[in-house]
Amino acid sequence: MTTSQKHQDFVAEPIGDKSLGTLVGIGDVLGRKLEDKGFDKAYVVLGQFLVLKDLFREWLKDTCGANAKQSRDCYGCLKEWCDAFL
Repeated sequence: MTTSQKHQDFVAEPIGDKSLGTLVGIGDVLGRKLEDKGFDKAYVVLGQFLVLKDLFREWLKDTCGANAKQSRDCYGCLKEWCDAFL
């Protein structure tokens, strides 16, 4: 499986203060929807990922309307980031 440049960039360094737009699968529209619900940074979404684990993809669909590919891509990049940094 190949990964996008955005994915490679995200998992290459600590999460720090990264914006939502750095998350794979999250663009401007989904980012705004997440921000409107109080999830304003990538590390806040990471927290949801760590708490929800296998339910994260469904949460992302319910929270901001992510489709199956977007939720799968976001899950994959957060999982790989966790494997590298946690």
